[in-house]
Amino acid sequence: MGERSRSKGWCGWFLVLVVAAIVAVVIVITVRKKNESSGPESVPGRPGSPEKKYADALKISMQFFDVQKSGKLVNNKISWRGDSGLDDGKEAKLDLSKGMYDAGDHMKFGFPMAFTATVLSWAILEYGDQMDVVSQLEPAQSSLKWITDYLINSHPSENVLYIQVGDAEADHKCWNRPEDMTEPRTLTQVNTSSPGSDVAAEYAAAMASASLVFKSIDSTYSSSLLKHAQQLFNFADKYRGSYSESIPEVSKYYNSTDYGDELLWAASWLYHATGDKTYFNYVTGDNGKSFAKWGSPSWFSWDNKLAGTQVLLSRLSLFGAKDTDSENLQNYRKTAEAVICGLLPKSPTATSSRTDSGLIWVSEWNALQHPVASAFLALLYSDYMLTSRTAKVSCDGNSYKPSDIRKFAVSQADYVLGDNPMKMSFLVGYGDKYPKYVHHRGASIPATAKPGCSDGFKYLDSTDPNPNVAIGALVGGPFKNETYIDSRNNSMQGEPTTYNSAVIVGLLSGLVTKSSVVQSFT
Repeated sequence: MGERSRSKGWCGWFLVLVVAAIVAVVIVITVRKKNESSGPESVPGRPGSPEKKYADALKISMQFFDVQKSGKLVNNKISWRGDSGLDDGKEAKLDLSKGMYDAGDHMKFGFPMAFTATVLSWAILEYGDQMDVVSQLEPAQSSLKWITDYLINSHPSENVLYIQVGDAEADHKCWNRPEDMTEPRTLTQVNTSSPGSDVAAEYAAAMASASLVFKSIDSTYSSSLLKHAQQLFNFADKYRGSYSESIPEVSKYYNSTDYGDELLWAASWLYHATGDKTYFNYVTGDNGKSFAKWGSPSWFSWDNKLAGTQVLLSRLSLFGAKDTDSENLQNYRKTAEAVICGLLPKSPTATSSRTDSGLIWVSEWNALQHPVASAFLALLYSDYMLTSRTAKVSCDGNSYKPSDIRKFAVSQADYVLGDNPMKMSFLVGYGDKYPKYVHHRGASIPATAKPGCSDGFKYLDSTDPNPNVAIGALVGGPFKNETYIDSRNNSMQGEPTTYNSAVIVGLLSGLVTKSSVVQSFT
Protein backbone atom coordinates (compact mmCIF):
# COMPACT_ATOMS: atom_id res chain seq x y z
CA MET A 1 0.00 0.00 0.00
CA GLY A 2 2.73 2.37 0.92
CA GLU A 3 4.75 1.76 -2.28
CA ARG A 4 1.72 2.29 -4.47
CA SER A 5 0.86 5.55 -2.65
CA ARG A 6 4.37 6.92 -3.18
CA SER A 7 4.21 5.99 -6.85
CA LYS A 8 0.91 7.84 -7.36
CA GLY A 9 2.25 10.95 -5.50
CA TRP A 10 5.40 11.01 -7.62
CA CYS A 11 3.32 10.85 -10.81
CA GLY A 12 1.12 13.68 -9.57
CA TRP A 13 4.07 15.95 -8.83
CA PHE A 14 5.59 15.06 -12.20
CA LEU A 15 2.40 16.17 -13.97
CA VAL A 16 2.37 19.43 -11.98
CA LEU A 17 5.95 20.18 -13.01
CA VAL A 18 5.21 19.41 -16.67
CA VAL A 19 2.19 21.69 -16.68
CA ALA A 20 4.17 24.46 -14.94
CA ALA A 21 6.95 24.14 -17.52
CA ILE A 22 4.46 24.36 -20.39
CA VAL A 23 2.86 27.45 -18.85
CA ALA A 24 6.29 29.07 -18.42
CA VAL A 25 7.18 28.40 -22.06
CA VAL A 26 3.85 29.86 -23.20
CA ILE A 27 4.46 32.98 -21.10
CA VAL A 28 7.99 33.41 -22.50
CA ILE A 29 6.77 33.00 -26.07
CA THR A 30 3.88 35.41 -25.49
CA VAL A 31 6.17 38.07 -23.98
CA ARG A 32 8.71 37.58 -26.75
CA LYS A 33 6.07 37.97 -29.43
CA LYS A 34 4.75 41.08 -27.72
CA ASN A 35 8.22 42.56 -27.55
CA GLU A 36 8.90 41.69 -31.17
CA SER A 37 5.68 43.32 -32.29
CA SER A 38 6.24 46.45 -30.25
CA GLY A 39 9.96 46.82 -30.80
CA PRO A 40 13.20 45.10 -29.88
CA GLU A 41 14.22 47.74 -27.36
CA SER A 42 12.55 48.34 -24.03
CA VAL A 43 10.95 51.67 -23.26
CA PRO A 44 12.92 53.50 -20.56
CA GLY A 45 10.95 54.49 -17.49
CA ARG A 46 11.83 57.16 -14.96
CA PRO A 47 15.23 58.83 -15.34
CA GLY A 48 18.09 56.54 -14.43
CA SER A 49 21.45 57.37 -12.94
CA PRO A 50 23.13 60.24 -14.79
CA GLU A 51 26.25 59.66 -16.84
CA LYS A 52 28.92 61.87 -15.28
CA LYS A 53 30.49 63.01 -18.54
CA TYR A 54 27.26 64.40 -19.94
CA ALA A 55 26.05 65.70 -16.57
CA ASP A 56 29.26 67.70 -16.11
CA ALA A 57 29.11 69.01 -19.67
CA LEU A 58 25.45 70.01 -19.28
CA LYS A 59 26.17 71.96 -16.09
CA ILE A 60 28.99 73.77 -17.86
CA SER A 61 27.12 74.49 -21.09
CA MET A 62 24.14 75.95 -19.22
CA GLN A 63 26.37 78.69 -17.77
CA PHE A 64 26.99 80.40 -21.09
CA PHE A 65 23.46 81.78 -20.95
CA ASP A 66 24.52 83.65 -17.80
CA VAL A 67 27.61 84.93 -19.60
CA GLN A 68 25.41 86.38 -22.35
CA LYS A 69 22.75 88.07 -20.27
CA SER A 70 21.99 91.75 -20.77
CA GLY A 71 20.20 93.93 -18.24
CA LYS A 72 20.15 94.20 -14.46
CA LEU A 73 21.76 90.95 -13.38
CA VAL A 74 20.07 89.20 -10.47
CA ASN A 75 22.01 86.59 -8.50
CA ASN A 76 24.85 87.03 -10.96
CA LYS A 77 26.95 83.88 -11.11
CA ILE A 78 29.60 85.19 -13.52
CA SER A 79 32.14 87.20 -11.52
CA TRP A 80 33.40 89.24 -14.47
CA ARG A 81 29.95 90.21 -15.76
CA GLY A 82 27.86 93.15 -14.54
CA ASP A 83 24.79 95.17 -15.48
CA SER A 84 24.61 96.33 -19.09
CA GLY A 85 22.16 97.50 -21.74
CA LEU A 86 19.95 99.03 -19.04
CA ASP A 87 18.64 101.73 -21.40
CA ASP A 88 17.97 99.42 -24.34
CA GLY A 89 14.56 100.24 -25.82
CA LYS A 90 14.37 103.60 -24.10
CA GLU A 91 13.92 105.56 -27.35
CA ALA A 92 10.69 103.63 -27.99
CA LYS A 93 9.67 103.83 -24.31
CA LEU A 94 10.18 100.07 -23.97
CA ASP A 95 12.22 98.01 -21.55
CA LEU A 96 14.44 95.90 -23.80
CA SER A 97 17.20 95.62 -21.23
CA LYS A 98 16.93 91.85 -20.89
CA GLY A 99 17.58 89.28 -23.60
CA MET A 100 20.99 87.93 -24.47
CA TYR A 101 23.90 89.10 -26.57
CA ASP A 102 24.17 87.05 -29.69
CA ALA A 103 27.82 85.99 -29.66
CA GLY A 104 31.09 87.71 -28.77
CA ASP A 105 29.61 91.13 -29.56
CA HIS A 106 26.93 93.34 -27.99
CA MET A 107 24.15 92.83 -30.51
CA LYS A 108 20.70 91.54 -29.72
CA PHE A 109 19.72 89.88 -32.98
CA GLY A 110 16.11 88.82 -32.48
CA PHE A 111 15.95 86.14 -35.15
CA PRO A 112 18.61 83.79 -33.70
CA MET A 113 17.69 84.79 -30.11
CA ALA A 114 14.10 83.65 -30.63
CA PHE A 115 15.38 80.41 -32.16
CA THR A 116 17.51 79.95 -29.04
CA ALA A 117 14.36 80.26 -26.92
CA THR A 118 12.40 77.82 -29.07
CA VAL A 119 15.09 75.14 -28.93
CA LEU A 120 15.64 75.65 -25.21
CA SER A 121 11.89 75.30 -24.64
CA TRP A 122 11.83 72.12 -26.71
CA ALA A 123 14.72 70.69 -24.71
CA ILE A 124 12.96 71.46 -21.42
CA LEU A 125 9.66 69.98 -22.61
CA GLU A 126 11.27 66.74 -23.75
CA TYR A 127 14.08 66.32 -21.23
CA GLY A 128 13.12 68.46 -18.26
CA ASP A 129 12.97 65.43 -15.98
CA GLN A 130 16.51 64.51 -16.98
CA MET A 131 17.71 68.09 -16.46
CA ASP A 132 16.13 67.94 -13.02
CA VAL A 133 18.14 64.85 -12.07
CA VAL A 134 21.31 66.97 -12.28
CA SER A 135 19.73 70.19 -10.93
CA GLN A 136 19.69 71.98 -14.29
CA LEU A 137 15.96 72.33 -14.89
CA GLU A 138 15.57 75.51 -12.87
CA PRO A 139 18.59 77.22 -14.49
CA ALA A 140 17.21 76.30 -17.91
CA GLN A 141 13.78 77.74 -17.08
CA SER A 142 15.39 80.88 -15.66
CA SER A 143 17.52 81.44 -18.76
CA LEU A 144 14.50 80.86 -20.98
CA LYS A 145 12.45 83.42 -19.06
CA TRP A 146 15.27 85.96 -19.37
CA ILE A 147 14.79 85.74 -23.14
CA THR A 148 10.99 85.51 -23.20
CA ASP A 149 10.66 88.58 -20.94
CA TYR A 150 12.57 90.43 -23.64
CA LEU A 151 10.49 88.91 -26.44
CA ILE A 152 7.24 89.99 -24.79
CA ASN A 153 8.48 93.56 -24.38
CA SER A 154 9.63 93.56 -28.02
CA HIS A 155 6.01 93.17 -29.13
CA PRO A 156 4.21 96.36 -28.00
CA SER A 157 1.27 96.04 -30.42
CA GLU A 158 -0.21 93.35 -32.65
CA ASN A 159 1.59 94.28 -35.86
CA VAL A 160 4.77 95.87 -34.51
CA LEU A 161 7.78 93.80 -33.44
CA TYR A 162 11.23 95.04 -32.47
CA ILE A 163 13.70 92.54 -33.86
CA GLN A 164 17.12 94.05 -33.12
CA VAL A 165 18.89 96.22 -30.59
CA GLY A 166 22.15 97.81 -31.68
CA ASP A 167 23.73 99.05 -34.88
CA ALA A 168 25.71 96.09 -36.19
CA GLU A 169 28.13 98.21 -38.24
CA ALA A 170 28.91 100.52 -35.32
CA ASP A 171 29.00 97.66 -32.84
CA HIS A 172 31.60 95.72 -34.78
CA LYS A 173 33.91 98.74 -34.84
CA CYS A 174 34.27 98.47 -31.07
CA TRP A 175 36.06 96.03 -28.76
CA ASN A 176 34.96 96.70 -25.21
CA ARG A 177 32.99 95.14 -22.38
CA PRO A 178 29.17 95.26 -22.56
CA GLU A 179 29.22 97.00 -19.19
CA ASP A 180 31.14 99.90 -20.78
CA MET A 181 29.65 100.13 -24.24
CA THR A 182 28.94 103.55 -25.69
CA GLU A 183 28.00 102.53 -29.23
CA PRO A 184 24.47 103.31 -30.52
CA ARG A 185 21.64 101.06 -29.30
CA THR A 186 19.50 101.58 -32.39
CA LEU A 187 16.16 99.77 -32.55
CA THR A 188 14.93 97.91 -35.62
CA GLN A 189 11.33 96.84 -36.14
CA VAL A 190 9.11 94.98 -38.57
CA ASN A 191 5.54 96.13 -39.17
CA THR A 192 2.81 96.06 -41.82
CA SER A 193 4.80 98.23 -44.25
CA SER A 194 8.11 96.44 -43.53
CA PRO A 195 7.03 92.85 -42.90
CA GLY A 196 9.16 90.07 -41.50
CA SER A 197 7.23 86.81 -41.61
CA ASP A 198 10.35 84.80 -40.79
CA VAL A 199 11.37 86.69 -37.66
CA ALA A 200 7.80 87.27 -36.44
CA ALA A 201 6.97 83.59 -36.86
CA GLU A 202 10.14 82.58 -35.01
CA TYR A 203 9.12 84.86 -32.12
CA ALA A 204 5.72 83.16 -32.25
CA ALA A 205 7.30 79.70 -32.12
CA ALA A 206 9.48 80.75 -29.18
CA MET A 207 6.57 82.12 -27.18
CA ALA A 208 4.19 79.25 -28.02
CA SER A 209 6.73 76.63 -26.95
CA ALA A 210 7.69 78.63 -23.85
CA SER A 211 4.01 78.94 -22.90
CA LEU A 212 4.02 75.16 -22.48
CA VAL A 213 7.14 75.28 -20.32
CA PHE A 214 5.58 77.79 -17.92
CA LYS A 215 2.03 76.45 -18.04
CA SER A 216 2.26 74.60 -14.72
CA ILE A 217 4.63 77.14 -13.13
CA ASP A 218 2.94 80.47 -13.86
CA SER A 219 -0.34 80.16 -15.75
CA THR A 220 -0.73 83.94 -16.13
CA TYR A 221 2.71 84.31 -17.70
CA SER A 222 2.03 81.27 -19.90
CA SER A 223 -1.23 82.78 -21.14
CA SER A 224 0.53 86.04 -21.93
CA LEU A 225 3.16 84.24 -23.97
CA LEU A 226 0.49 82.34 -25.87
CA LYS A 227 -1.47 85.50 -26.64
CA HIS A 228 1.65 87.16 -28.06
CA ALA A 229 2.46 84.00 -30.05
CA GLN A 230 -0.98 83.92 -31.66
CA GLN A 231 -0.91 87.61 -32.53
CA LEU A 232 2.57 87.34 -34.00
CA PHE A 233 1.67 84.31 -36.06
CA ASN A 234 -1.34 86.14 -37.49
CA PHE A 235 0.88 89.14 -38.27
CA ALA A 236 3.53 86.93 -39.90
CA ASP A 237 0.97 85.06 -41.99
CA LYS A 238 -1.14 88.04 -43.06
CA TYR A 239 1.71 90.38 -43.97
CA ARG A 240 4.05 88.06 -45.76
CA GLY A 241 7.60 88.99 -46.61
CA SER A 242 11.16 88.33 -45.56
CA TYR A 243 12.75 90.66 -43.05
CA SER A 244 15.98 90.48 -45.06
CA GLU A 245 14.17 92.12 -47.95
CA SER A 246 12.28 94.64 -45.85
CA ILE A 247 15.43 95.63 -43.96
CA PRO A 248 18.39 94.83 -46.27
CA GLU A 249 21.04 95.78 -43.71
CA VAL A 250 20.17 92.73 -41.55
CA SER A 251 21.13 90.37 -44.37
CA LYS A 252 24.84 90.85 -43.71
CA TYR A 253 24.60 89.10 -40.36
CA TYR A 254 21.49 86.91 -40.20
CA ASN A 255 20.10 86.74 -43.70
CA SER A 256 16.90 84.74 -43.94
CA THR A 257 16.68 82.56 -47.03
CA ASP A 258 12.92 81.94 -46.72
CA TYR A 259 9.98 82.45 -44.39
CA GLY A 260 7.77 79.44 -45.18
CA ASP A 261 9.72 77.20 -42.81
CA GLU A 262 9.16 79.60 -39.90
CA LEU A 263 5.42 79.80 -40.62
CA LEU A 264 5.15 76.00 -40.46
CA TRP A 265 7.40 75.83 -37.39
CA ALA A 266 5.30 78.42 -35.55
CA ALA A 267 1.99 76.81 -36.52
CA SER A 268 3.29 73.43 -35.34
CA TRP A 269 4.20 74.84 -31.94
CA LEU A 270 0.89 76.69 -31.70
CA TYR A 271 -0.95 73.44 -32.39
CA HIS A 272 0.96 71.72 -29.59
CA ALA A 273 0.29 74.68 -27.28
CA THR A 274 -3.42 75.08 -28.03
CA GLY A 275 -4.74 71.89 -29.60
CA ASP A 276 -6.55 74.17 -32.06
CA LYS A 277 -7.10 72.12 -35.22
CA THR A 278 -6.76 75.30 -37.31
CA TYR A 279 -2.99 75.17 -36.83
CA PHE A 280 -2.87 71.49 -37.71
CA ASN A 281 -4.81 72.17 -40.90
CA TYR A 282 -2.40 75.00 -41.65
CA VAL A 283 0.67 72.75 -41.69
CA THR A 284 -1.01 69.84 -43.46
CA GLY A 285 -3.00 71.88 -45.99
CA ASP A 286 -2.02 74.25 -48.76
CA ASN A 287 0.71 75.92 -46.71
CA GLY A 288 2.35 72.56 -46.12
CA LYS A 289 2.22 71.86 -49.83
CA SER A 290 3.77 75.24 -50.55
CA PHE A 291 6.49 75.35 -47.91
CA ALA A 292 7.25 71.90 -46.42
CA LYS A 293 9.44 70.53 -49.22
CA TRP A 294 8.41 66.97 -48.39
CA GLY A 295 10.93 64.39 -49.51
CA SER A 296 13.82 66.87 -49.45
CA PRO A 297 15.85 66.55 -46.23
CA SER A 298 17.49 69.74 -44.95
CA TRP A 299 19.77 70.94 -42.16
CA PHE A 300 18.26 72.29 -38.95
CA SER A 301 19.54 75.75 -38.06
CA TRP A 302 18.54 79.28 -37.05
CA ASP A 303 17.74 79.90 -40.72
CA ASN A 304 15.96 76.67 -41.66
CA LYS A 305 13.38 75.10 -39.35
CA LEU A 306 12.00 72.45 -41.71
CA ALA A 307 13.84 69.46 -40.23
CA GLY A 308 12.81 70.56 -36.73
CA THR A 309 9.20 70.90 -37.85
CA GLN A 310 9.27 67.45 -39.42
CA VAL A 311 10.58 65.82 -36.25
CA LEU A 312 8.17 67.79 -34.05
CA LEU A 313 5.17 66.77 -36.14
CA SER A 314 6.37 63.16 -36.14
CA ARG A 315 5.37 63.13 -32.46
CA LEU A 316 1.74 63.32 -33.55
CA SER A 317 2.12 60.44 -35.97
CA LEU A 318 4.20 58.19 -33.71
CA PHE A 319 2.06 58.77 -30.63
CA GLY A 320 -1.24 58.49 -32.49
CA ALA A 321 -2.59 61.87 -31.44
CA LYS A 322 -6.36 62.21 -31.82
CA ASP A 323 -7.85 63.75 -34.95
CA THR A 324 -4.49 64.02 -36.67
CA ASP A 325 -4.80 61.34 -39.31
CA SER A 326 -3.53 62.95 -42.48
CA GLU A 327 -1.57 61.87 -45.52
CA ASN A 328 0.49 65.03 -45.32
CA LEU A 329 1.26 64.41 -41.66
CA GLN A 330 2.81 61.17 -42.84
CA ASN A 331 4.78 63.18 -45.39
CA TYR A 332 6.34 65.13 -42.53
CA ARG A 333 7.25 61.89 -40.78
CA LYS A 334 8.67 60.34 -43.95
CA THR A 335 10.82 63.41 -44.51
CA ALA A 336 11.93 63.34 -40.86
CA GLU A 337 13.00 59.74 -41.40
CA ALA A 338 14.89 60.80 -44.51
CA VAL A 339 16.71 63.38 -42.37
CA ILE A 340 17.60 60.66 -39.86
CA CYS A 341 18.70 58.24 -42.58
CA GLY A 342 21.02 60.88 -44.00
CA LEU A 343 22.73 61.24 -40.62
CA LEU A 344 23.39 57.54 -39.94
CA PRO A 345 26.91 56.79 -41.22
CA LYS A 346 26.11 53.25 -42.45
CA SER A 347 22.84 54.18 -44.12
CA PRO A 348 22.63 53.78 -47.93
CA THR A 349 21.51 57.43 -48.03
CA ALA A 350 24.14 58.76 -45.60
CA THR A 351 25.27 62.29 -46.30
CA SER A 352 28.85 62.80 -47.40
CA SER A 353 28.91 66.11 -45.52
CA ARG A 354 31.13 64.92 -42.70
CA THR A 355 34.76 64.80 -41.64
CA ASP A 356 36.93 61.71 -41.82
CA SER A 357 36.26 61.15 -38.12
CA GLY A 358 32.50 61.24 -38.62
CA LEU A 359 31.51 64.76 -37.55
CA ILE A 360 28.70 66.21 -39.64
CA TRP A 361 30.31 69.18 -41.36
CA VAL A 362 28.34 71.64 -43.48
CA SER A 363 29.80 75.12 -43.10
CA GLU A 364 33.18 76.71 -42.36
CA TRP A 365 31.51 79.38 -40.25
CA ASN A 366 30.26 77.99 -36.95
CA ALA A 367 30.80 74.42 -38.12
CA LEU A 368 29.46 72.81 -34.95
CA GLN A 369 25.95 74.21 -35.20
CA HIS A 370 24.83 71.64 -37.78
CA PRO A 371 26.23 68.44 -36.21
CA VAL A 372 24.97 69.34 -32.74
CA ALA A 373 21.54 70.39 -34.02
CA SER A 374 21.38 67.22 -36.14
CA ALA A 375 22.32 65.06 -33.17
CA PHE A 376 19.63 66.75 -31.06
CA LEU A 377 16.97 65.90 -33.67
CA ALA A 378 18.28 62.35 -34.00
CA LEU A 379 18.15 61.83 -30.26
CA LEU A 380 14.59 63.15 -30.10
CA TYR A 381 13.49 60.85 -32.90
CA SER A 382 15.11 57.79 -31.33
CA ASP A 383 13.33 58.57 -28.05
CA TYR A 384 10.02 59.03 -29.86
CA MET A 385 10.54 55.60 -31.36
CA LEU A 386 11.32 54.03 -27.98
CA THR A 387 8.36 55.60 -26.23
CA SER A 388 5.97 54.66 -29.03
CA ARG A 389 7.48 51.16 -29.32
CA THR A 390 8.47 51.73 -32.93
CA ALA A 391 11.01 49.03 -33.72
CA LYS A 392 12.89 50.48 -36.64
CA VAL A 393 13.27 53.06 -39.33
CA SER A 394 13.92 51.95 -42.90
CA CYS A 395 16.61 53.64 -44.97
CA ASP A 396 16.45 52.53 -48.59
CA GLY A 397 15.81 48.93 -47.55
CA ASN A 398 18.12 48.85 -44.53
CA SER A 399 16.62 48.91 -41.05
CA TYR A 400 17.96 50.82 -38.05
CA LYS A 401 16.88 50.66 -34.42
CA PRO A 402 16.53 53.52 -31.97
CA SER A 403 19.87 52.50 -30.46
CA ASP A 404 21.54 53.01 -33.85
CA ILE A 405 20.17 56.54 -34.03
CA ARG A 406 21.19 57.28 -30.45
CA LYS A 407 24.69 55.99 -31.23
CA PHE A 408 25.01 58.65 -33.93
CA ALA A 409 23.90 61.37 -31.49
CA VAL A 410 26.46 60.13 -28.95
CA SER A 411 29.22 60.22 -31.58
CA GLN A 412 28.60 63.91 -32.29
CA ALA A 413 28.43 64.82 -28.60
CA ASP A 414 31.62 62.91 -27.83
CA TYR A 415 33.43 64.60 -30.70
CA VAL A 416 32.51 68.00 -29.28
CA LEU A 417 33.69 66.95 -25.82
CA GLY A 418 37.13 65.79 -26.95
CA ASP A 419 36.88 62.49 -28.81
CA ASN A 420 38.41 63.94 -31.96
CA PRO A 421 41.79 64.03 -33.75
CA MET A 422 42.71 67.26 -31.94
CA LYS A 423 41.95 65.67 -28.53
CA MET A 424 40.37 68.93 -27.43
CA SER A 425 36.97 69.92 -26.13
CA PHE A 426 35.11 72.61 -28.06
CA LEU A 427 33.01 73.33 -24.98
CA VAL A 428 34.86 76.00 -23.02
CA GLY A 429 35.51 74.91 -19.45
CA TYR A 430 35.05 71.20 -20.11
CA GLY A 431 38.03 68.86 -19.97
CA ASP A 432 41.72 69.63 -19.71
CA LYS A 433 42.10 71.12 -23.17
CA TYR A 434 39.68 73.64 -24.62
CA PRO A 435 39.97 76.99 -26.51
CA LYS A 436 41.69 79.70 -24.46
CA TYR A 437 41.44 82.53 -27.03
CA VAL A 438 37.68 82.59 -27.54
CA HIS A 439 36.47 85.44 -29.77
CA HIS A 440 34.46 87.17 -27.06
CA ARG A 441 34.90 90.78 -25.96
CA GLY A 442 33.91 90.43 -22.33
CA ALA A 443 36.05 87.35 -21.83
CA SER A 444 39.10 88.97 -23.43
CA ILE A 445 39.16 92.14 -21.30
CA PRO A 446 40.05 92.19 -17.58
CA ALA A 447 37.01 93.07 -15.47
CA THR A 448 38.96 95.95 -13.91
CA ALA A 449 39.79 97.53 -17.29
CA LYS A 450 37.56 100.20 -18.81
CA PRO A 451 38.62 100.56 -22.45
CA GLY A 452 36.67 102.75 -24.80
CA CYS A 453 35.22 101.68 -28.12
CA SER A 454 38.44 101.53 -30.11
CA ASP A 455 41.30 101.33 -27.61
CA GLY A 456 40.04 97.94 -26.48
CA PHE A 457 41.34 96.34 -29.67
CA LYS A 458 44.67 95.83 -27.93
CA TYR A 459 42.95 93.03 -26.03
CA LEU A 460 41.72 91.47 -29.27
CA ASP A 461 45.28 91.48 -30.61
CA SER A 462 46.94 90.37 -27.36
CA THR A 463 48.86 87.09 -27.40
CA ASP A 464 47.76 86.34 -23.84
CA PRO A 465 44.88 83.90 -23.21
CA ASN A 466 41.54 85.40 -22.22
CA PRO A 467 41.65 86.64 -18.61
CA ASN A 468 38.05 85.50 -18.14
CA VAL A 469 36.67 82.07 -19.05
CA ALA A 470 33.53 82.22 -21.19
CA ILE A 471 32.31 79.16 -19.34
CA GLY A 472 30.01 76.92 -21.35
CA ALA A 473 30.68 78.56 -24.69
CA LEU A 474 30.43 76.20 -27.65
CA VAL A 475 32.84 77.69 -30.18
CA GLY A 476 32.47 77.53 -33.95
CA GLY A 477 34.51 74.36 -34.28
CA PRO A 478 36.96 72.63 -36.60
CA PHE A 479 37.68 72.97 -40.27
CA LYS A 480 36.78 70.00 -42.42
CA ASN A 481 40.37 68.75 -42.29
CA GLU A 482 39.88 68.59 -38.51
CA THR A 483 42.19 71.39 -37.47
CA TYR A 484 41.46 74.27 -35.13
CA ILE A 485 43.38 77.54 -34.79
CA ASP A 486 42.97 78.89 -31.27
CA SER A 487 43.28 82.59 -32.03
CA ARG A 488 41.09 85.44 -30.81
CA ASN A 489 41.07 86.90 -34.33
CA ASN A 490 39.74 83.63 -35.73
CA SER A 491 36.04 84.41 -35.37
CA MET A 492 35.16 81.78 -37.98
CA GLN A 493 36.20 79.00 -35.60
CA GLY A 494 36.45 80.65 -32.21
CA GLU A 495 33.27 82.69 -31.75
CA PRO A 496 30.50 81.13 -29.62
CA THR A 497 26.78 81.84 -30.00
CA THR A 498 23.76 81.49 -27.75
CA TYR A 499 21.97 79.33 -30.31
CA ASN A 500 24.92 76.93 -30.24
CA SER A 501 24.33 76.75 -26.50
CA ALA A 502 20.65 75.92 -27.02
CA VAL A 503 21.34 72.91 -29.23
CA ILE A 504 24.19 71.54 -27.08
CA VAL A 505 22.02 71.90 -23.96
CA GLY A 506 19.26 70.00 -25.74
CA LEU A 507 21.61 67.25 -26.85
CA LEU A 508 23.33 66.82 -23.49
CA SER A 509 20.01 66.88 -21.63
CA GLY A 510 18.86 63.92 -23.68
CA LEU A 511 22.09 62.03 -23.07
CA VAL A 512 22.59 62.72 -19.37
CA THR A 513 20.38 59.73 -18.54
CA LYS A 514 17.56 57.72 -20.11
CA SER A 515 13.85 58.31 -19.70
CA SER A 516 10.63 58.15 -21.67
CA VAL A 517 9.74 61.38 -23.42
CA VAL A 518 6.27 62.66 -22.64
CA GLN A 519 3.64 61.76 -25.18
CA SER A 520 1.85 65.09 -24.88
CA PHE A 521 3.19 68.47 -23.80
CA THR A 522 -0.25 69.48 -22.56
